[in-house]
Amino acid sequence: MPWYKKLHWQIVIGLILGLVWGLFAIQAGLAEFTDDFIRPFGDIFINALQLIAIPLVLASLVVGIANLNDVTKLSRMGGKTIGIYIVTSIFAIIIGLVVVNVMAPGDFLPPETQQSLMESYQQDIEGTDEDAEAVVDRSPLEFLVDIVPENFFEAASENANMLQVVFVAILLGIGLIYVKQEKAQPLINVFDALNDVIIKIVDFIMILAPYGVFALIANVIVELGGDDMSRTIELLQALGFYGIAVIIALLLHTFIIYFTLFKIFSSMSLIRFLKGIRPAILLGFSTSSSLATLPVMMERCEKGLGVKEEVSSFVLPVGATLNMDGTAVYQAVTAVFITQAIGMDLTLAQQLTIILTAVLASIGTAGVPAAGIIMLVIVLQAINVPVEGIALVLGIERIMDMCRTAVNVIGNCAVTVAIASMEGKIGDTYITEDSE
Repeated sequence: MPWYKKLHWQIVIGLILGLVWGLFAIQAGLAEFTDDFIRPFGDIFINALQLIAIPLVLASLVVGIANLNDVTKLSRMGGKTIGIYIVTSIFAIIIGLVVVNVMAPGDFLPPETQQSLMESYQQDIEGTDEDAEAVVDRSPLEFLVDIVPENFFEAASENANMLQVVFVAILLGIGLIYVKQEKAQPLINVFDALNDVIIKIVDFIMILAPYGVFALIANVIVELGGDDMSRTIELLQALGFYGIAVIIALLLHTFIIYFTLFKIFSSMSLIRFLKGIRPAILLGFSTSSSLATLPVMMERCEKGLGVKEEVSSFVLPVGATLNMDGTAVYQAVTAVFITQAIGMDLTLAQQLTIILTAVLASIGTAGVPAAGIIMLVIVLQAINVPVEGIALVLGIERIMDMCRTAVNVIGNCAVTVAIASMEGKIGDTYITEDSE
């Protein structure tokens, strides 16, 4: 197959063309045209991916659990999954704190730039502190209550309720294990057929991926630049060192934690792993949404890496909702950056508070829209830093969101391969893009 027909290269081309069009649109005064006639195609692409996320998780998880024939296997896999995600989150925050303390990006932000950023983005944080207080005021076990829905159809109507859908799917799968085989099999066949149909729909949607990515990236560039590209350049220069610190911390977490975890528990080569999930990484970067990328992550882990369905259908939905390592790195770097920019010195106790608060906040805000900003407010409040400081970083928030989502996708897939290897649920049969 020629290189330009391979999906990951088509997505890369779409990304580059989107960047070029965005820059051209700003210079030619076509920002409004881009928003009216190009952005909608990106929204359609994301909506299509989100449309099939819940049916895919429900069908694949029910079939996977029913085929386990043993509830103890499910509980063991669940314990490993949640345990690994919590441990990697702690390491993510520690790495972020180390990087931001060593690089001290806040010391490079001039006072006049700080004032300008505060004035420009002050209105964008209104109401966020109230949302954060609502999360903090919840009881310690409220997140467990939220996992159990009152109404399944209401839960299934919103992708943010993915953990509730996972819970219902687990109940259905367990129920099918305990029902006589002759009665359970017809329902299992229905979910199995539904799963196959949705996987085929994923293939159809991915045909649109290059065009969707083009529209998404073009819109991001136009939103950043507005009608004045020089403003964007000034913003990137002012916050460049901060952005570099975030990216370095994300890369260190990926290479040190994820790749080490991957090599300890899996015999798969790292090259095969990265080649297998290339489209998912690129989509995560382009869409800034782990949930929107979930169908592609599941498809690539099963087809590209040989992970058995009963593992991918459980670990990936849980990870797309709970695994916020990229966001955890961002919280740590951003919180300390803000204190450096406003001249505050954090004690060791306050930095330890960041670790504890960020881990707990990642659980408490799971599934909440704009969870990254809400988590950041909670962290800042815990160390007595004015939440208005968030205005310093909102200018490049979308770029940082794209980077941390790509890291989350890599982490979700690495943990899935690790769990599959530990459970003996990974095979040698897989389909690469090169052979498709």
